Formats: sequence, C-alpha cells, structure tokens
Amino acid sequence: MSEHGAEQPAGTPAAWNTDYRIAHLQDRLAAGDLAQLGVRIEARGGAVMLTGTVPSVQCREEVLRIVHEDLAGLAVHSDIVVAETSSPDHAEEVT
Repeated sequence: MSEHGAEQPAGTPAAWNTDYRIAHLQDRLAAGDLAQLGVRIEARGGAVMLTGTVPSVQCREEVLRIVHEDLAGLAVHSDIVVAETSSPDHAEEVT
C-alpha cells in the first residue's frame, strides 16, 4: 500500500471537491485508452483508497500516474492487484 499527499477533514467544502475530483477521475479511467472499470476509487476519511484488479504492471503504473496527476495534494492509498494471466508452469494434480 502506498500513501501520498495531505489529509482533508470530511464534510468540508474541500471534501466535496474531493468527491468531484474522484468522479472526474473515474470517468477519465473508464473513457481513456486504459478503459479501467475494475478500479474502485473511494474517499475514506481524509484520504482516497484505490482497490481493484488490472491486467498488467504497466497498466497499474499508468493508473497510479493518472491518479496522482488528478488527485495531487490528496493522500492516496493503493491496493491495486495485477491479475496473473500467464500459463501454468506445471500440470495440476487432481486426487
């Protein structure tokens, strides 16, 4: 998990601005070249939490780059998992 930025108290105009920025970011991630609908972005207290699964390390890095660009100045916690899509290296034994 990573953490960046400063916290803002919930219920303040700054928190409303955070909700707007999150909504804009979700639209950007969904409509862009990444088309990442599997990443959830939630305001939690004075921070933003990212969760979900992406297909590659490069995709996760791009998502995080965009998030830090759009949410500059906010604390961001990331728990984005990369899906394992490689072929198995051995046969599965069934008993």
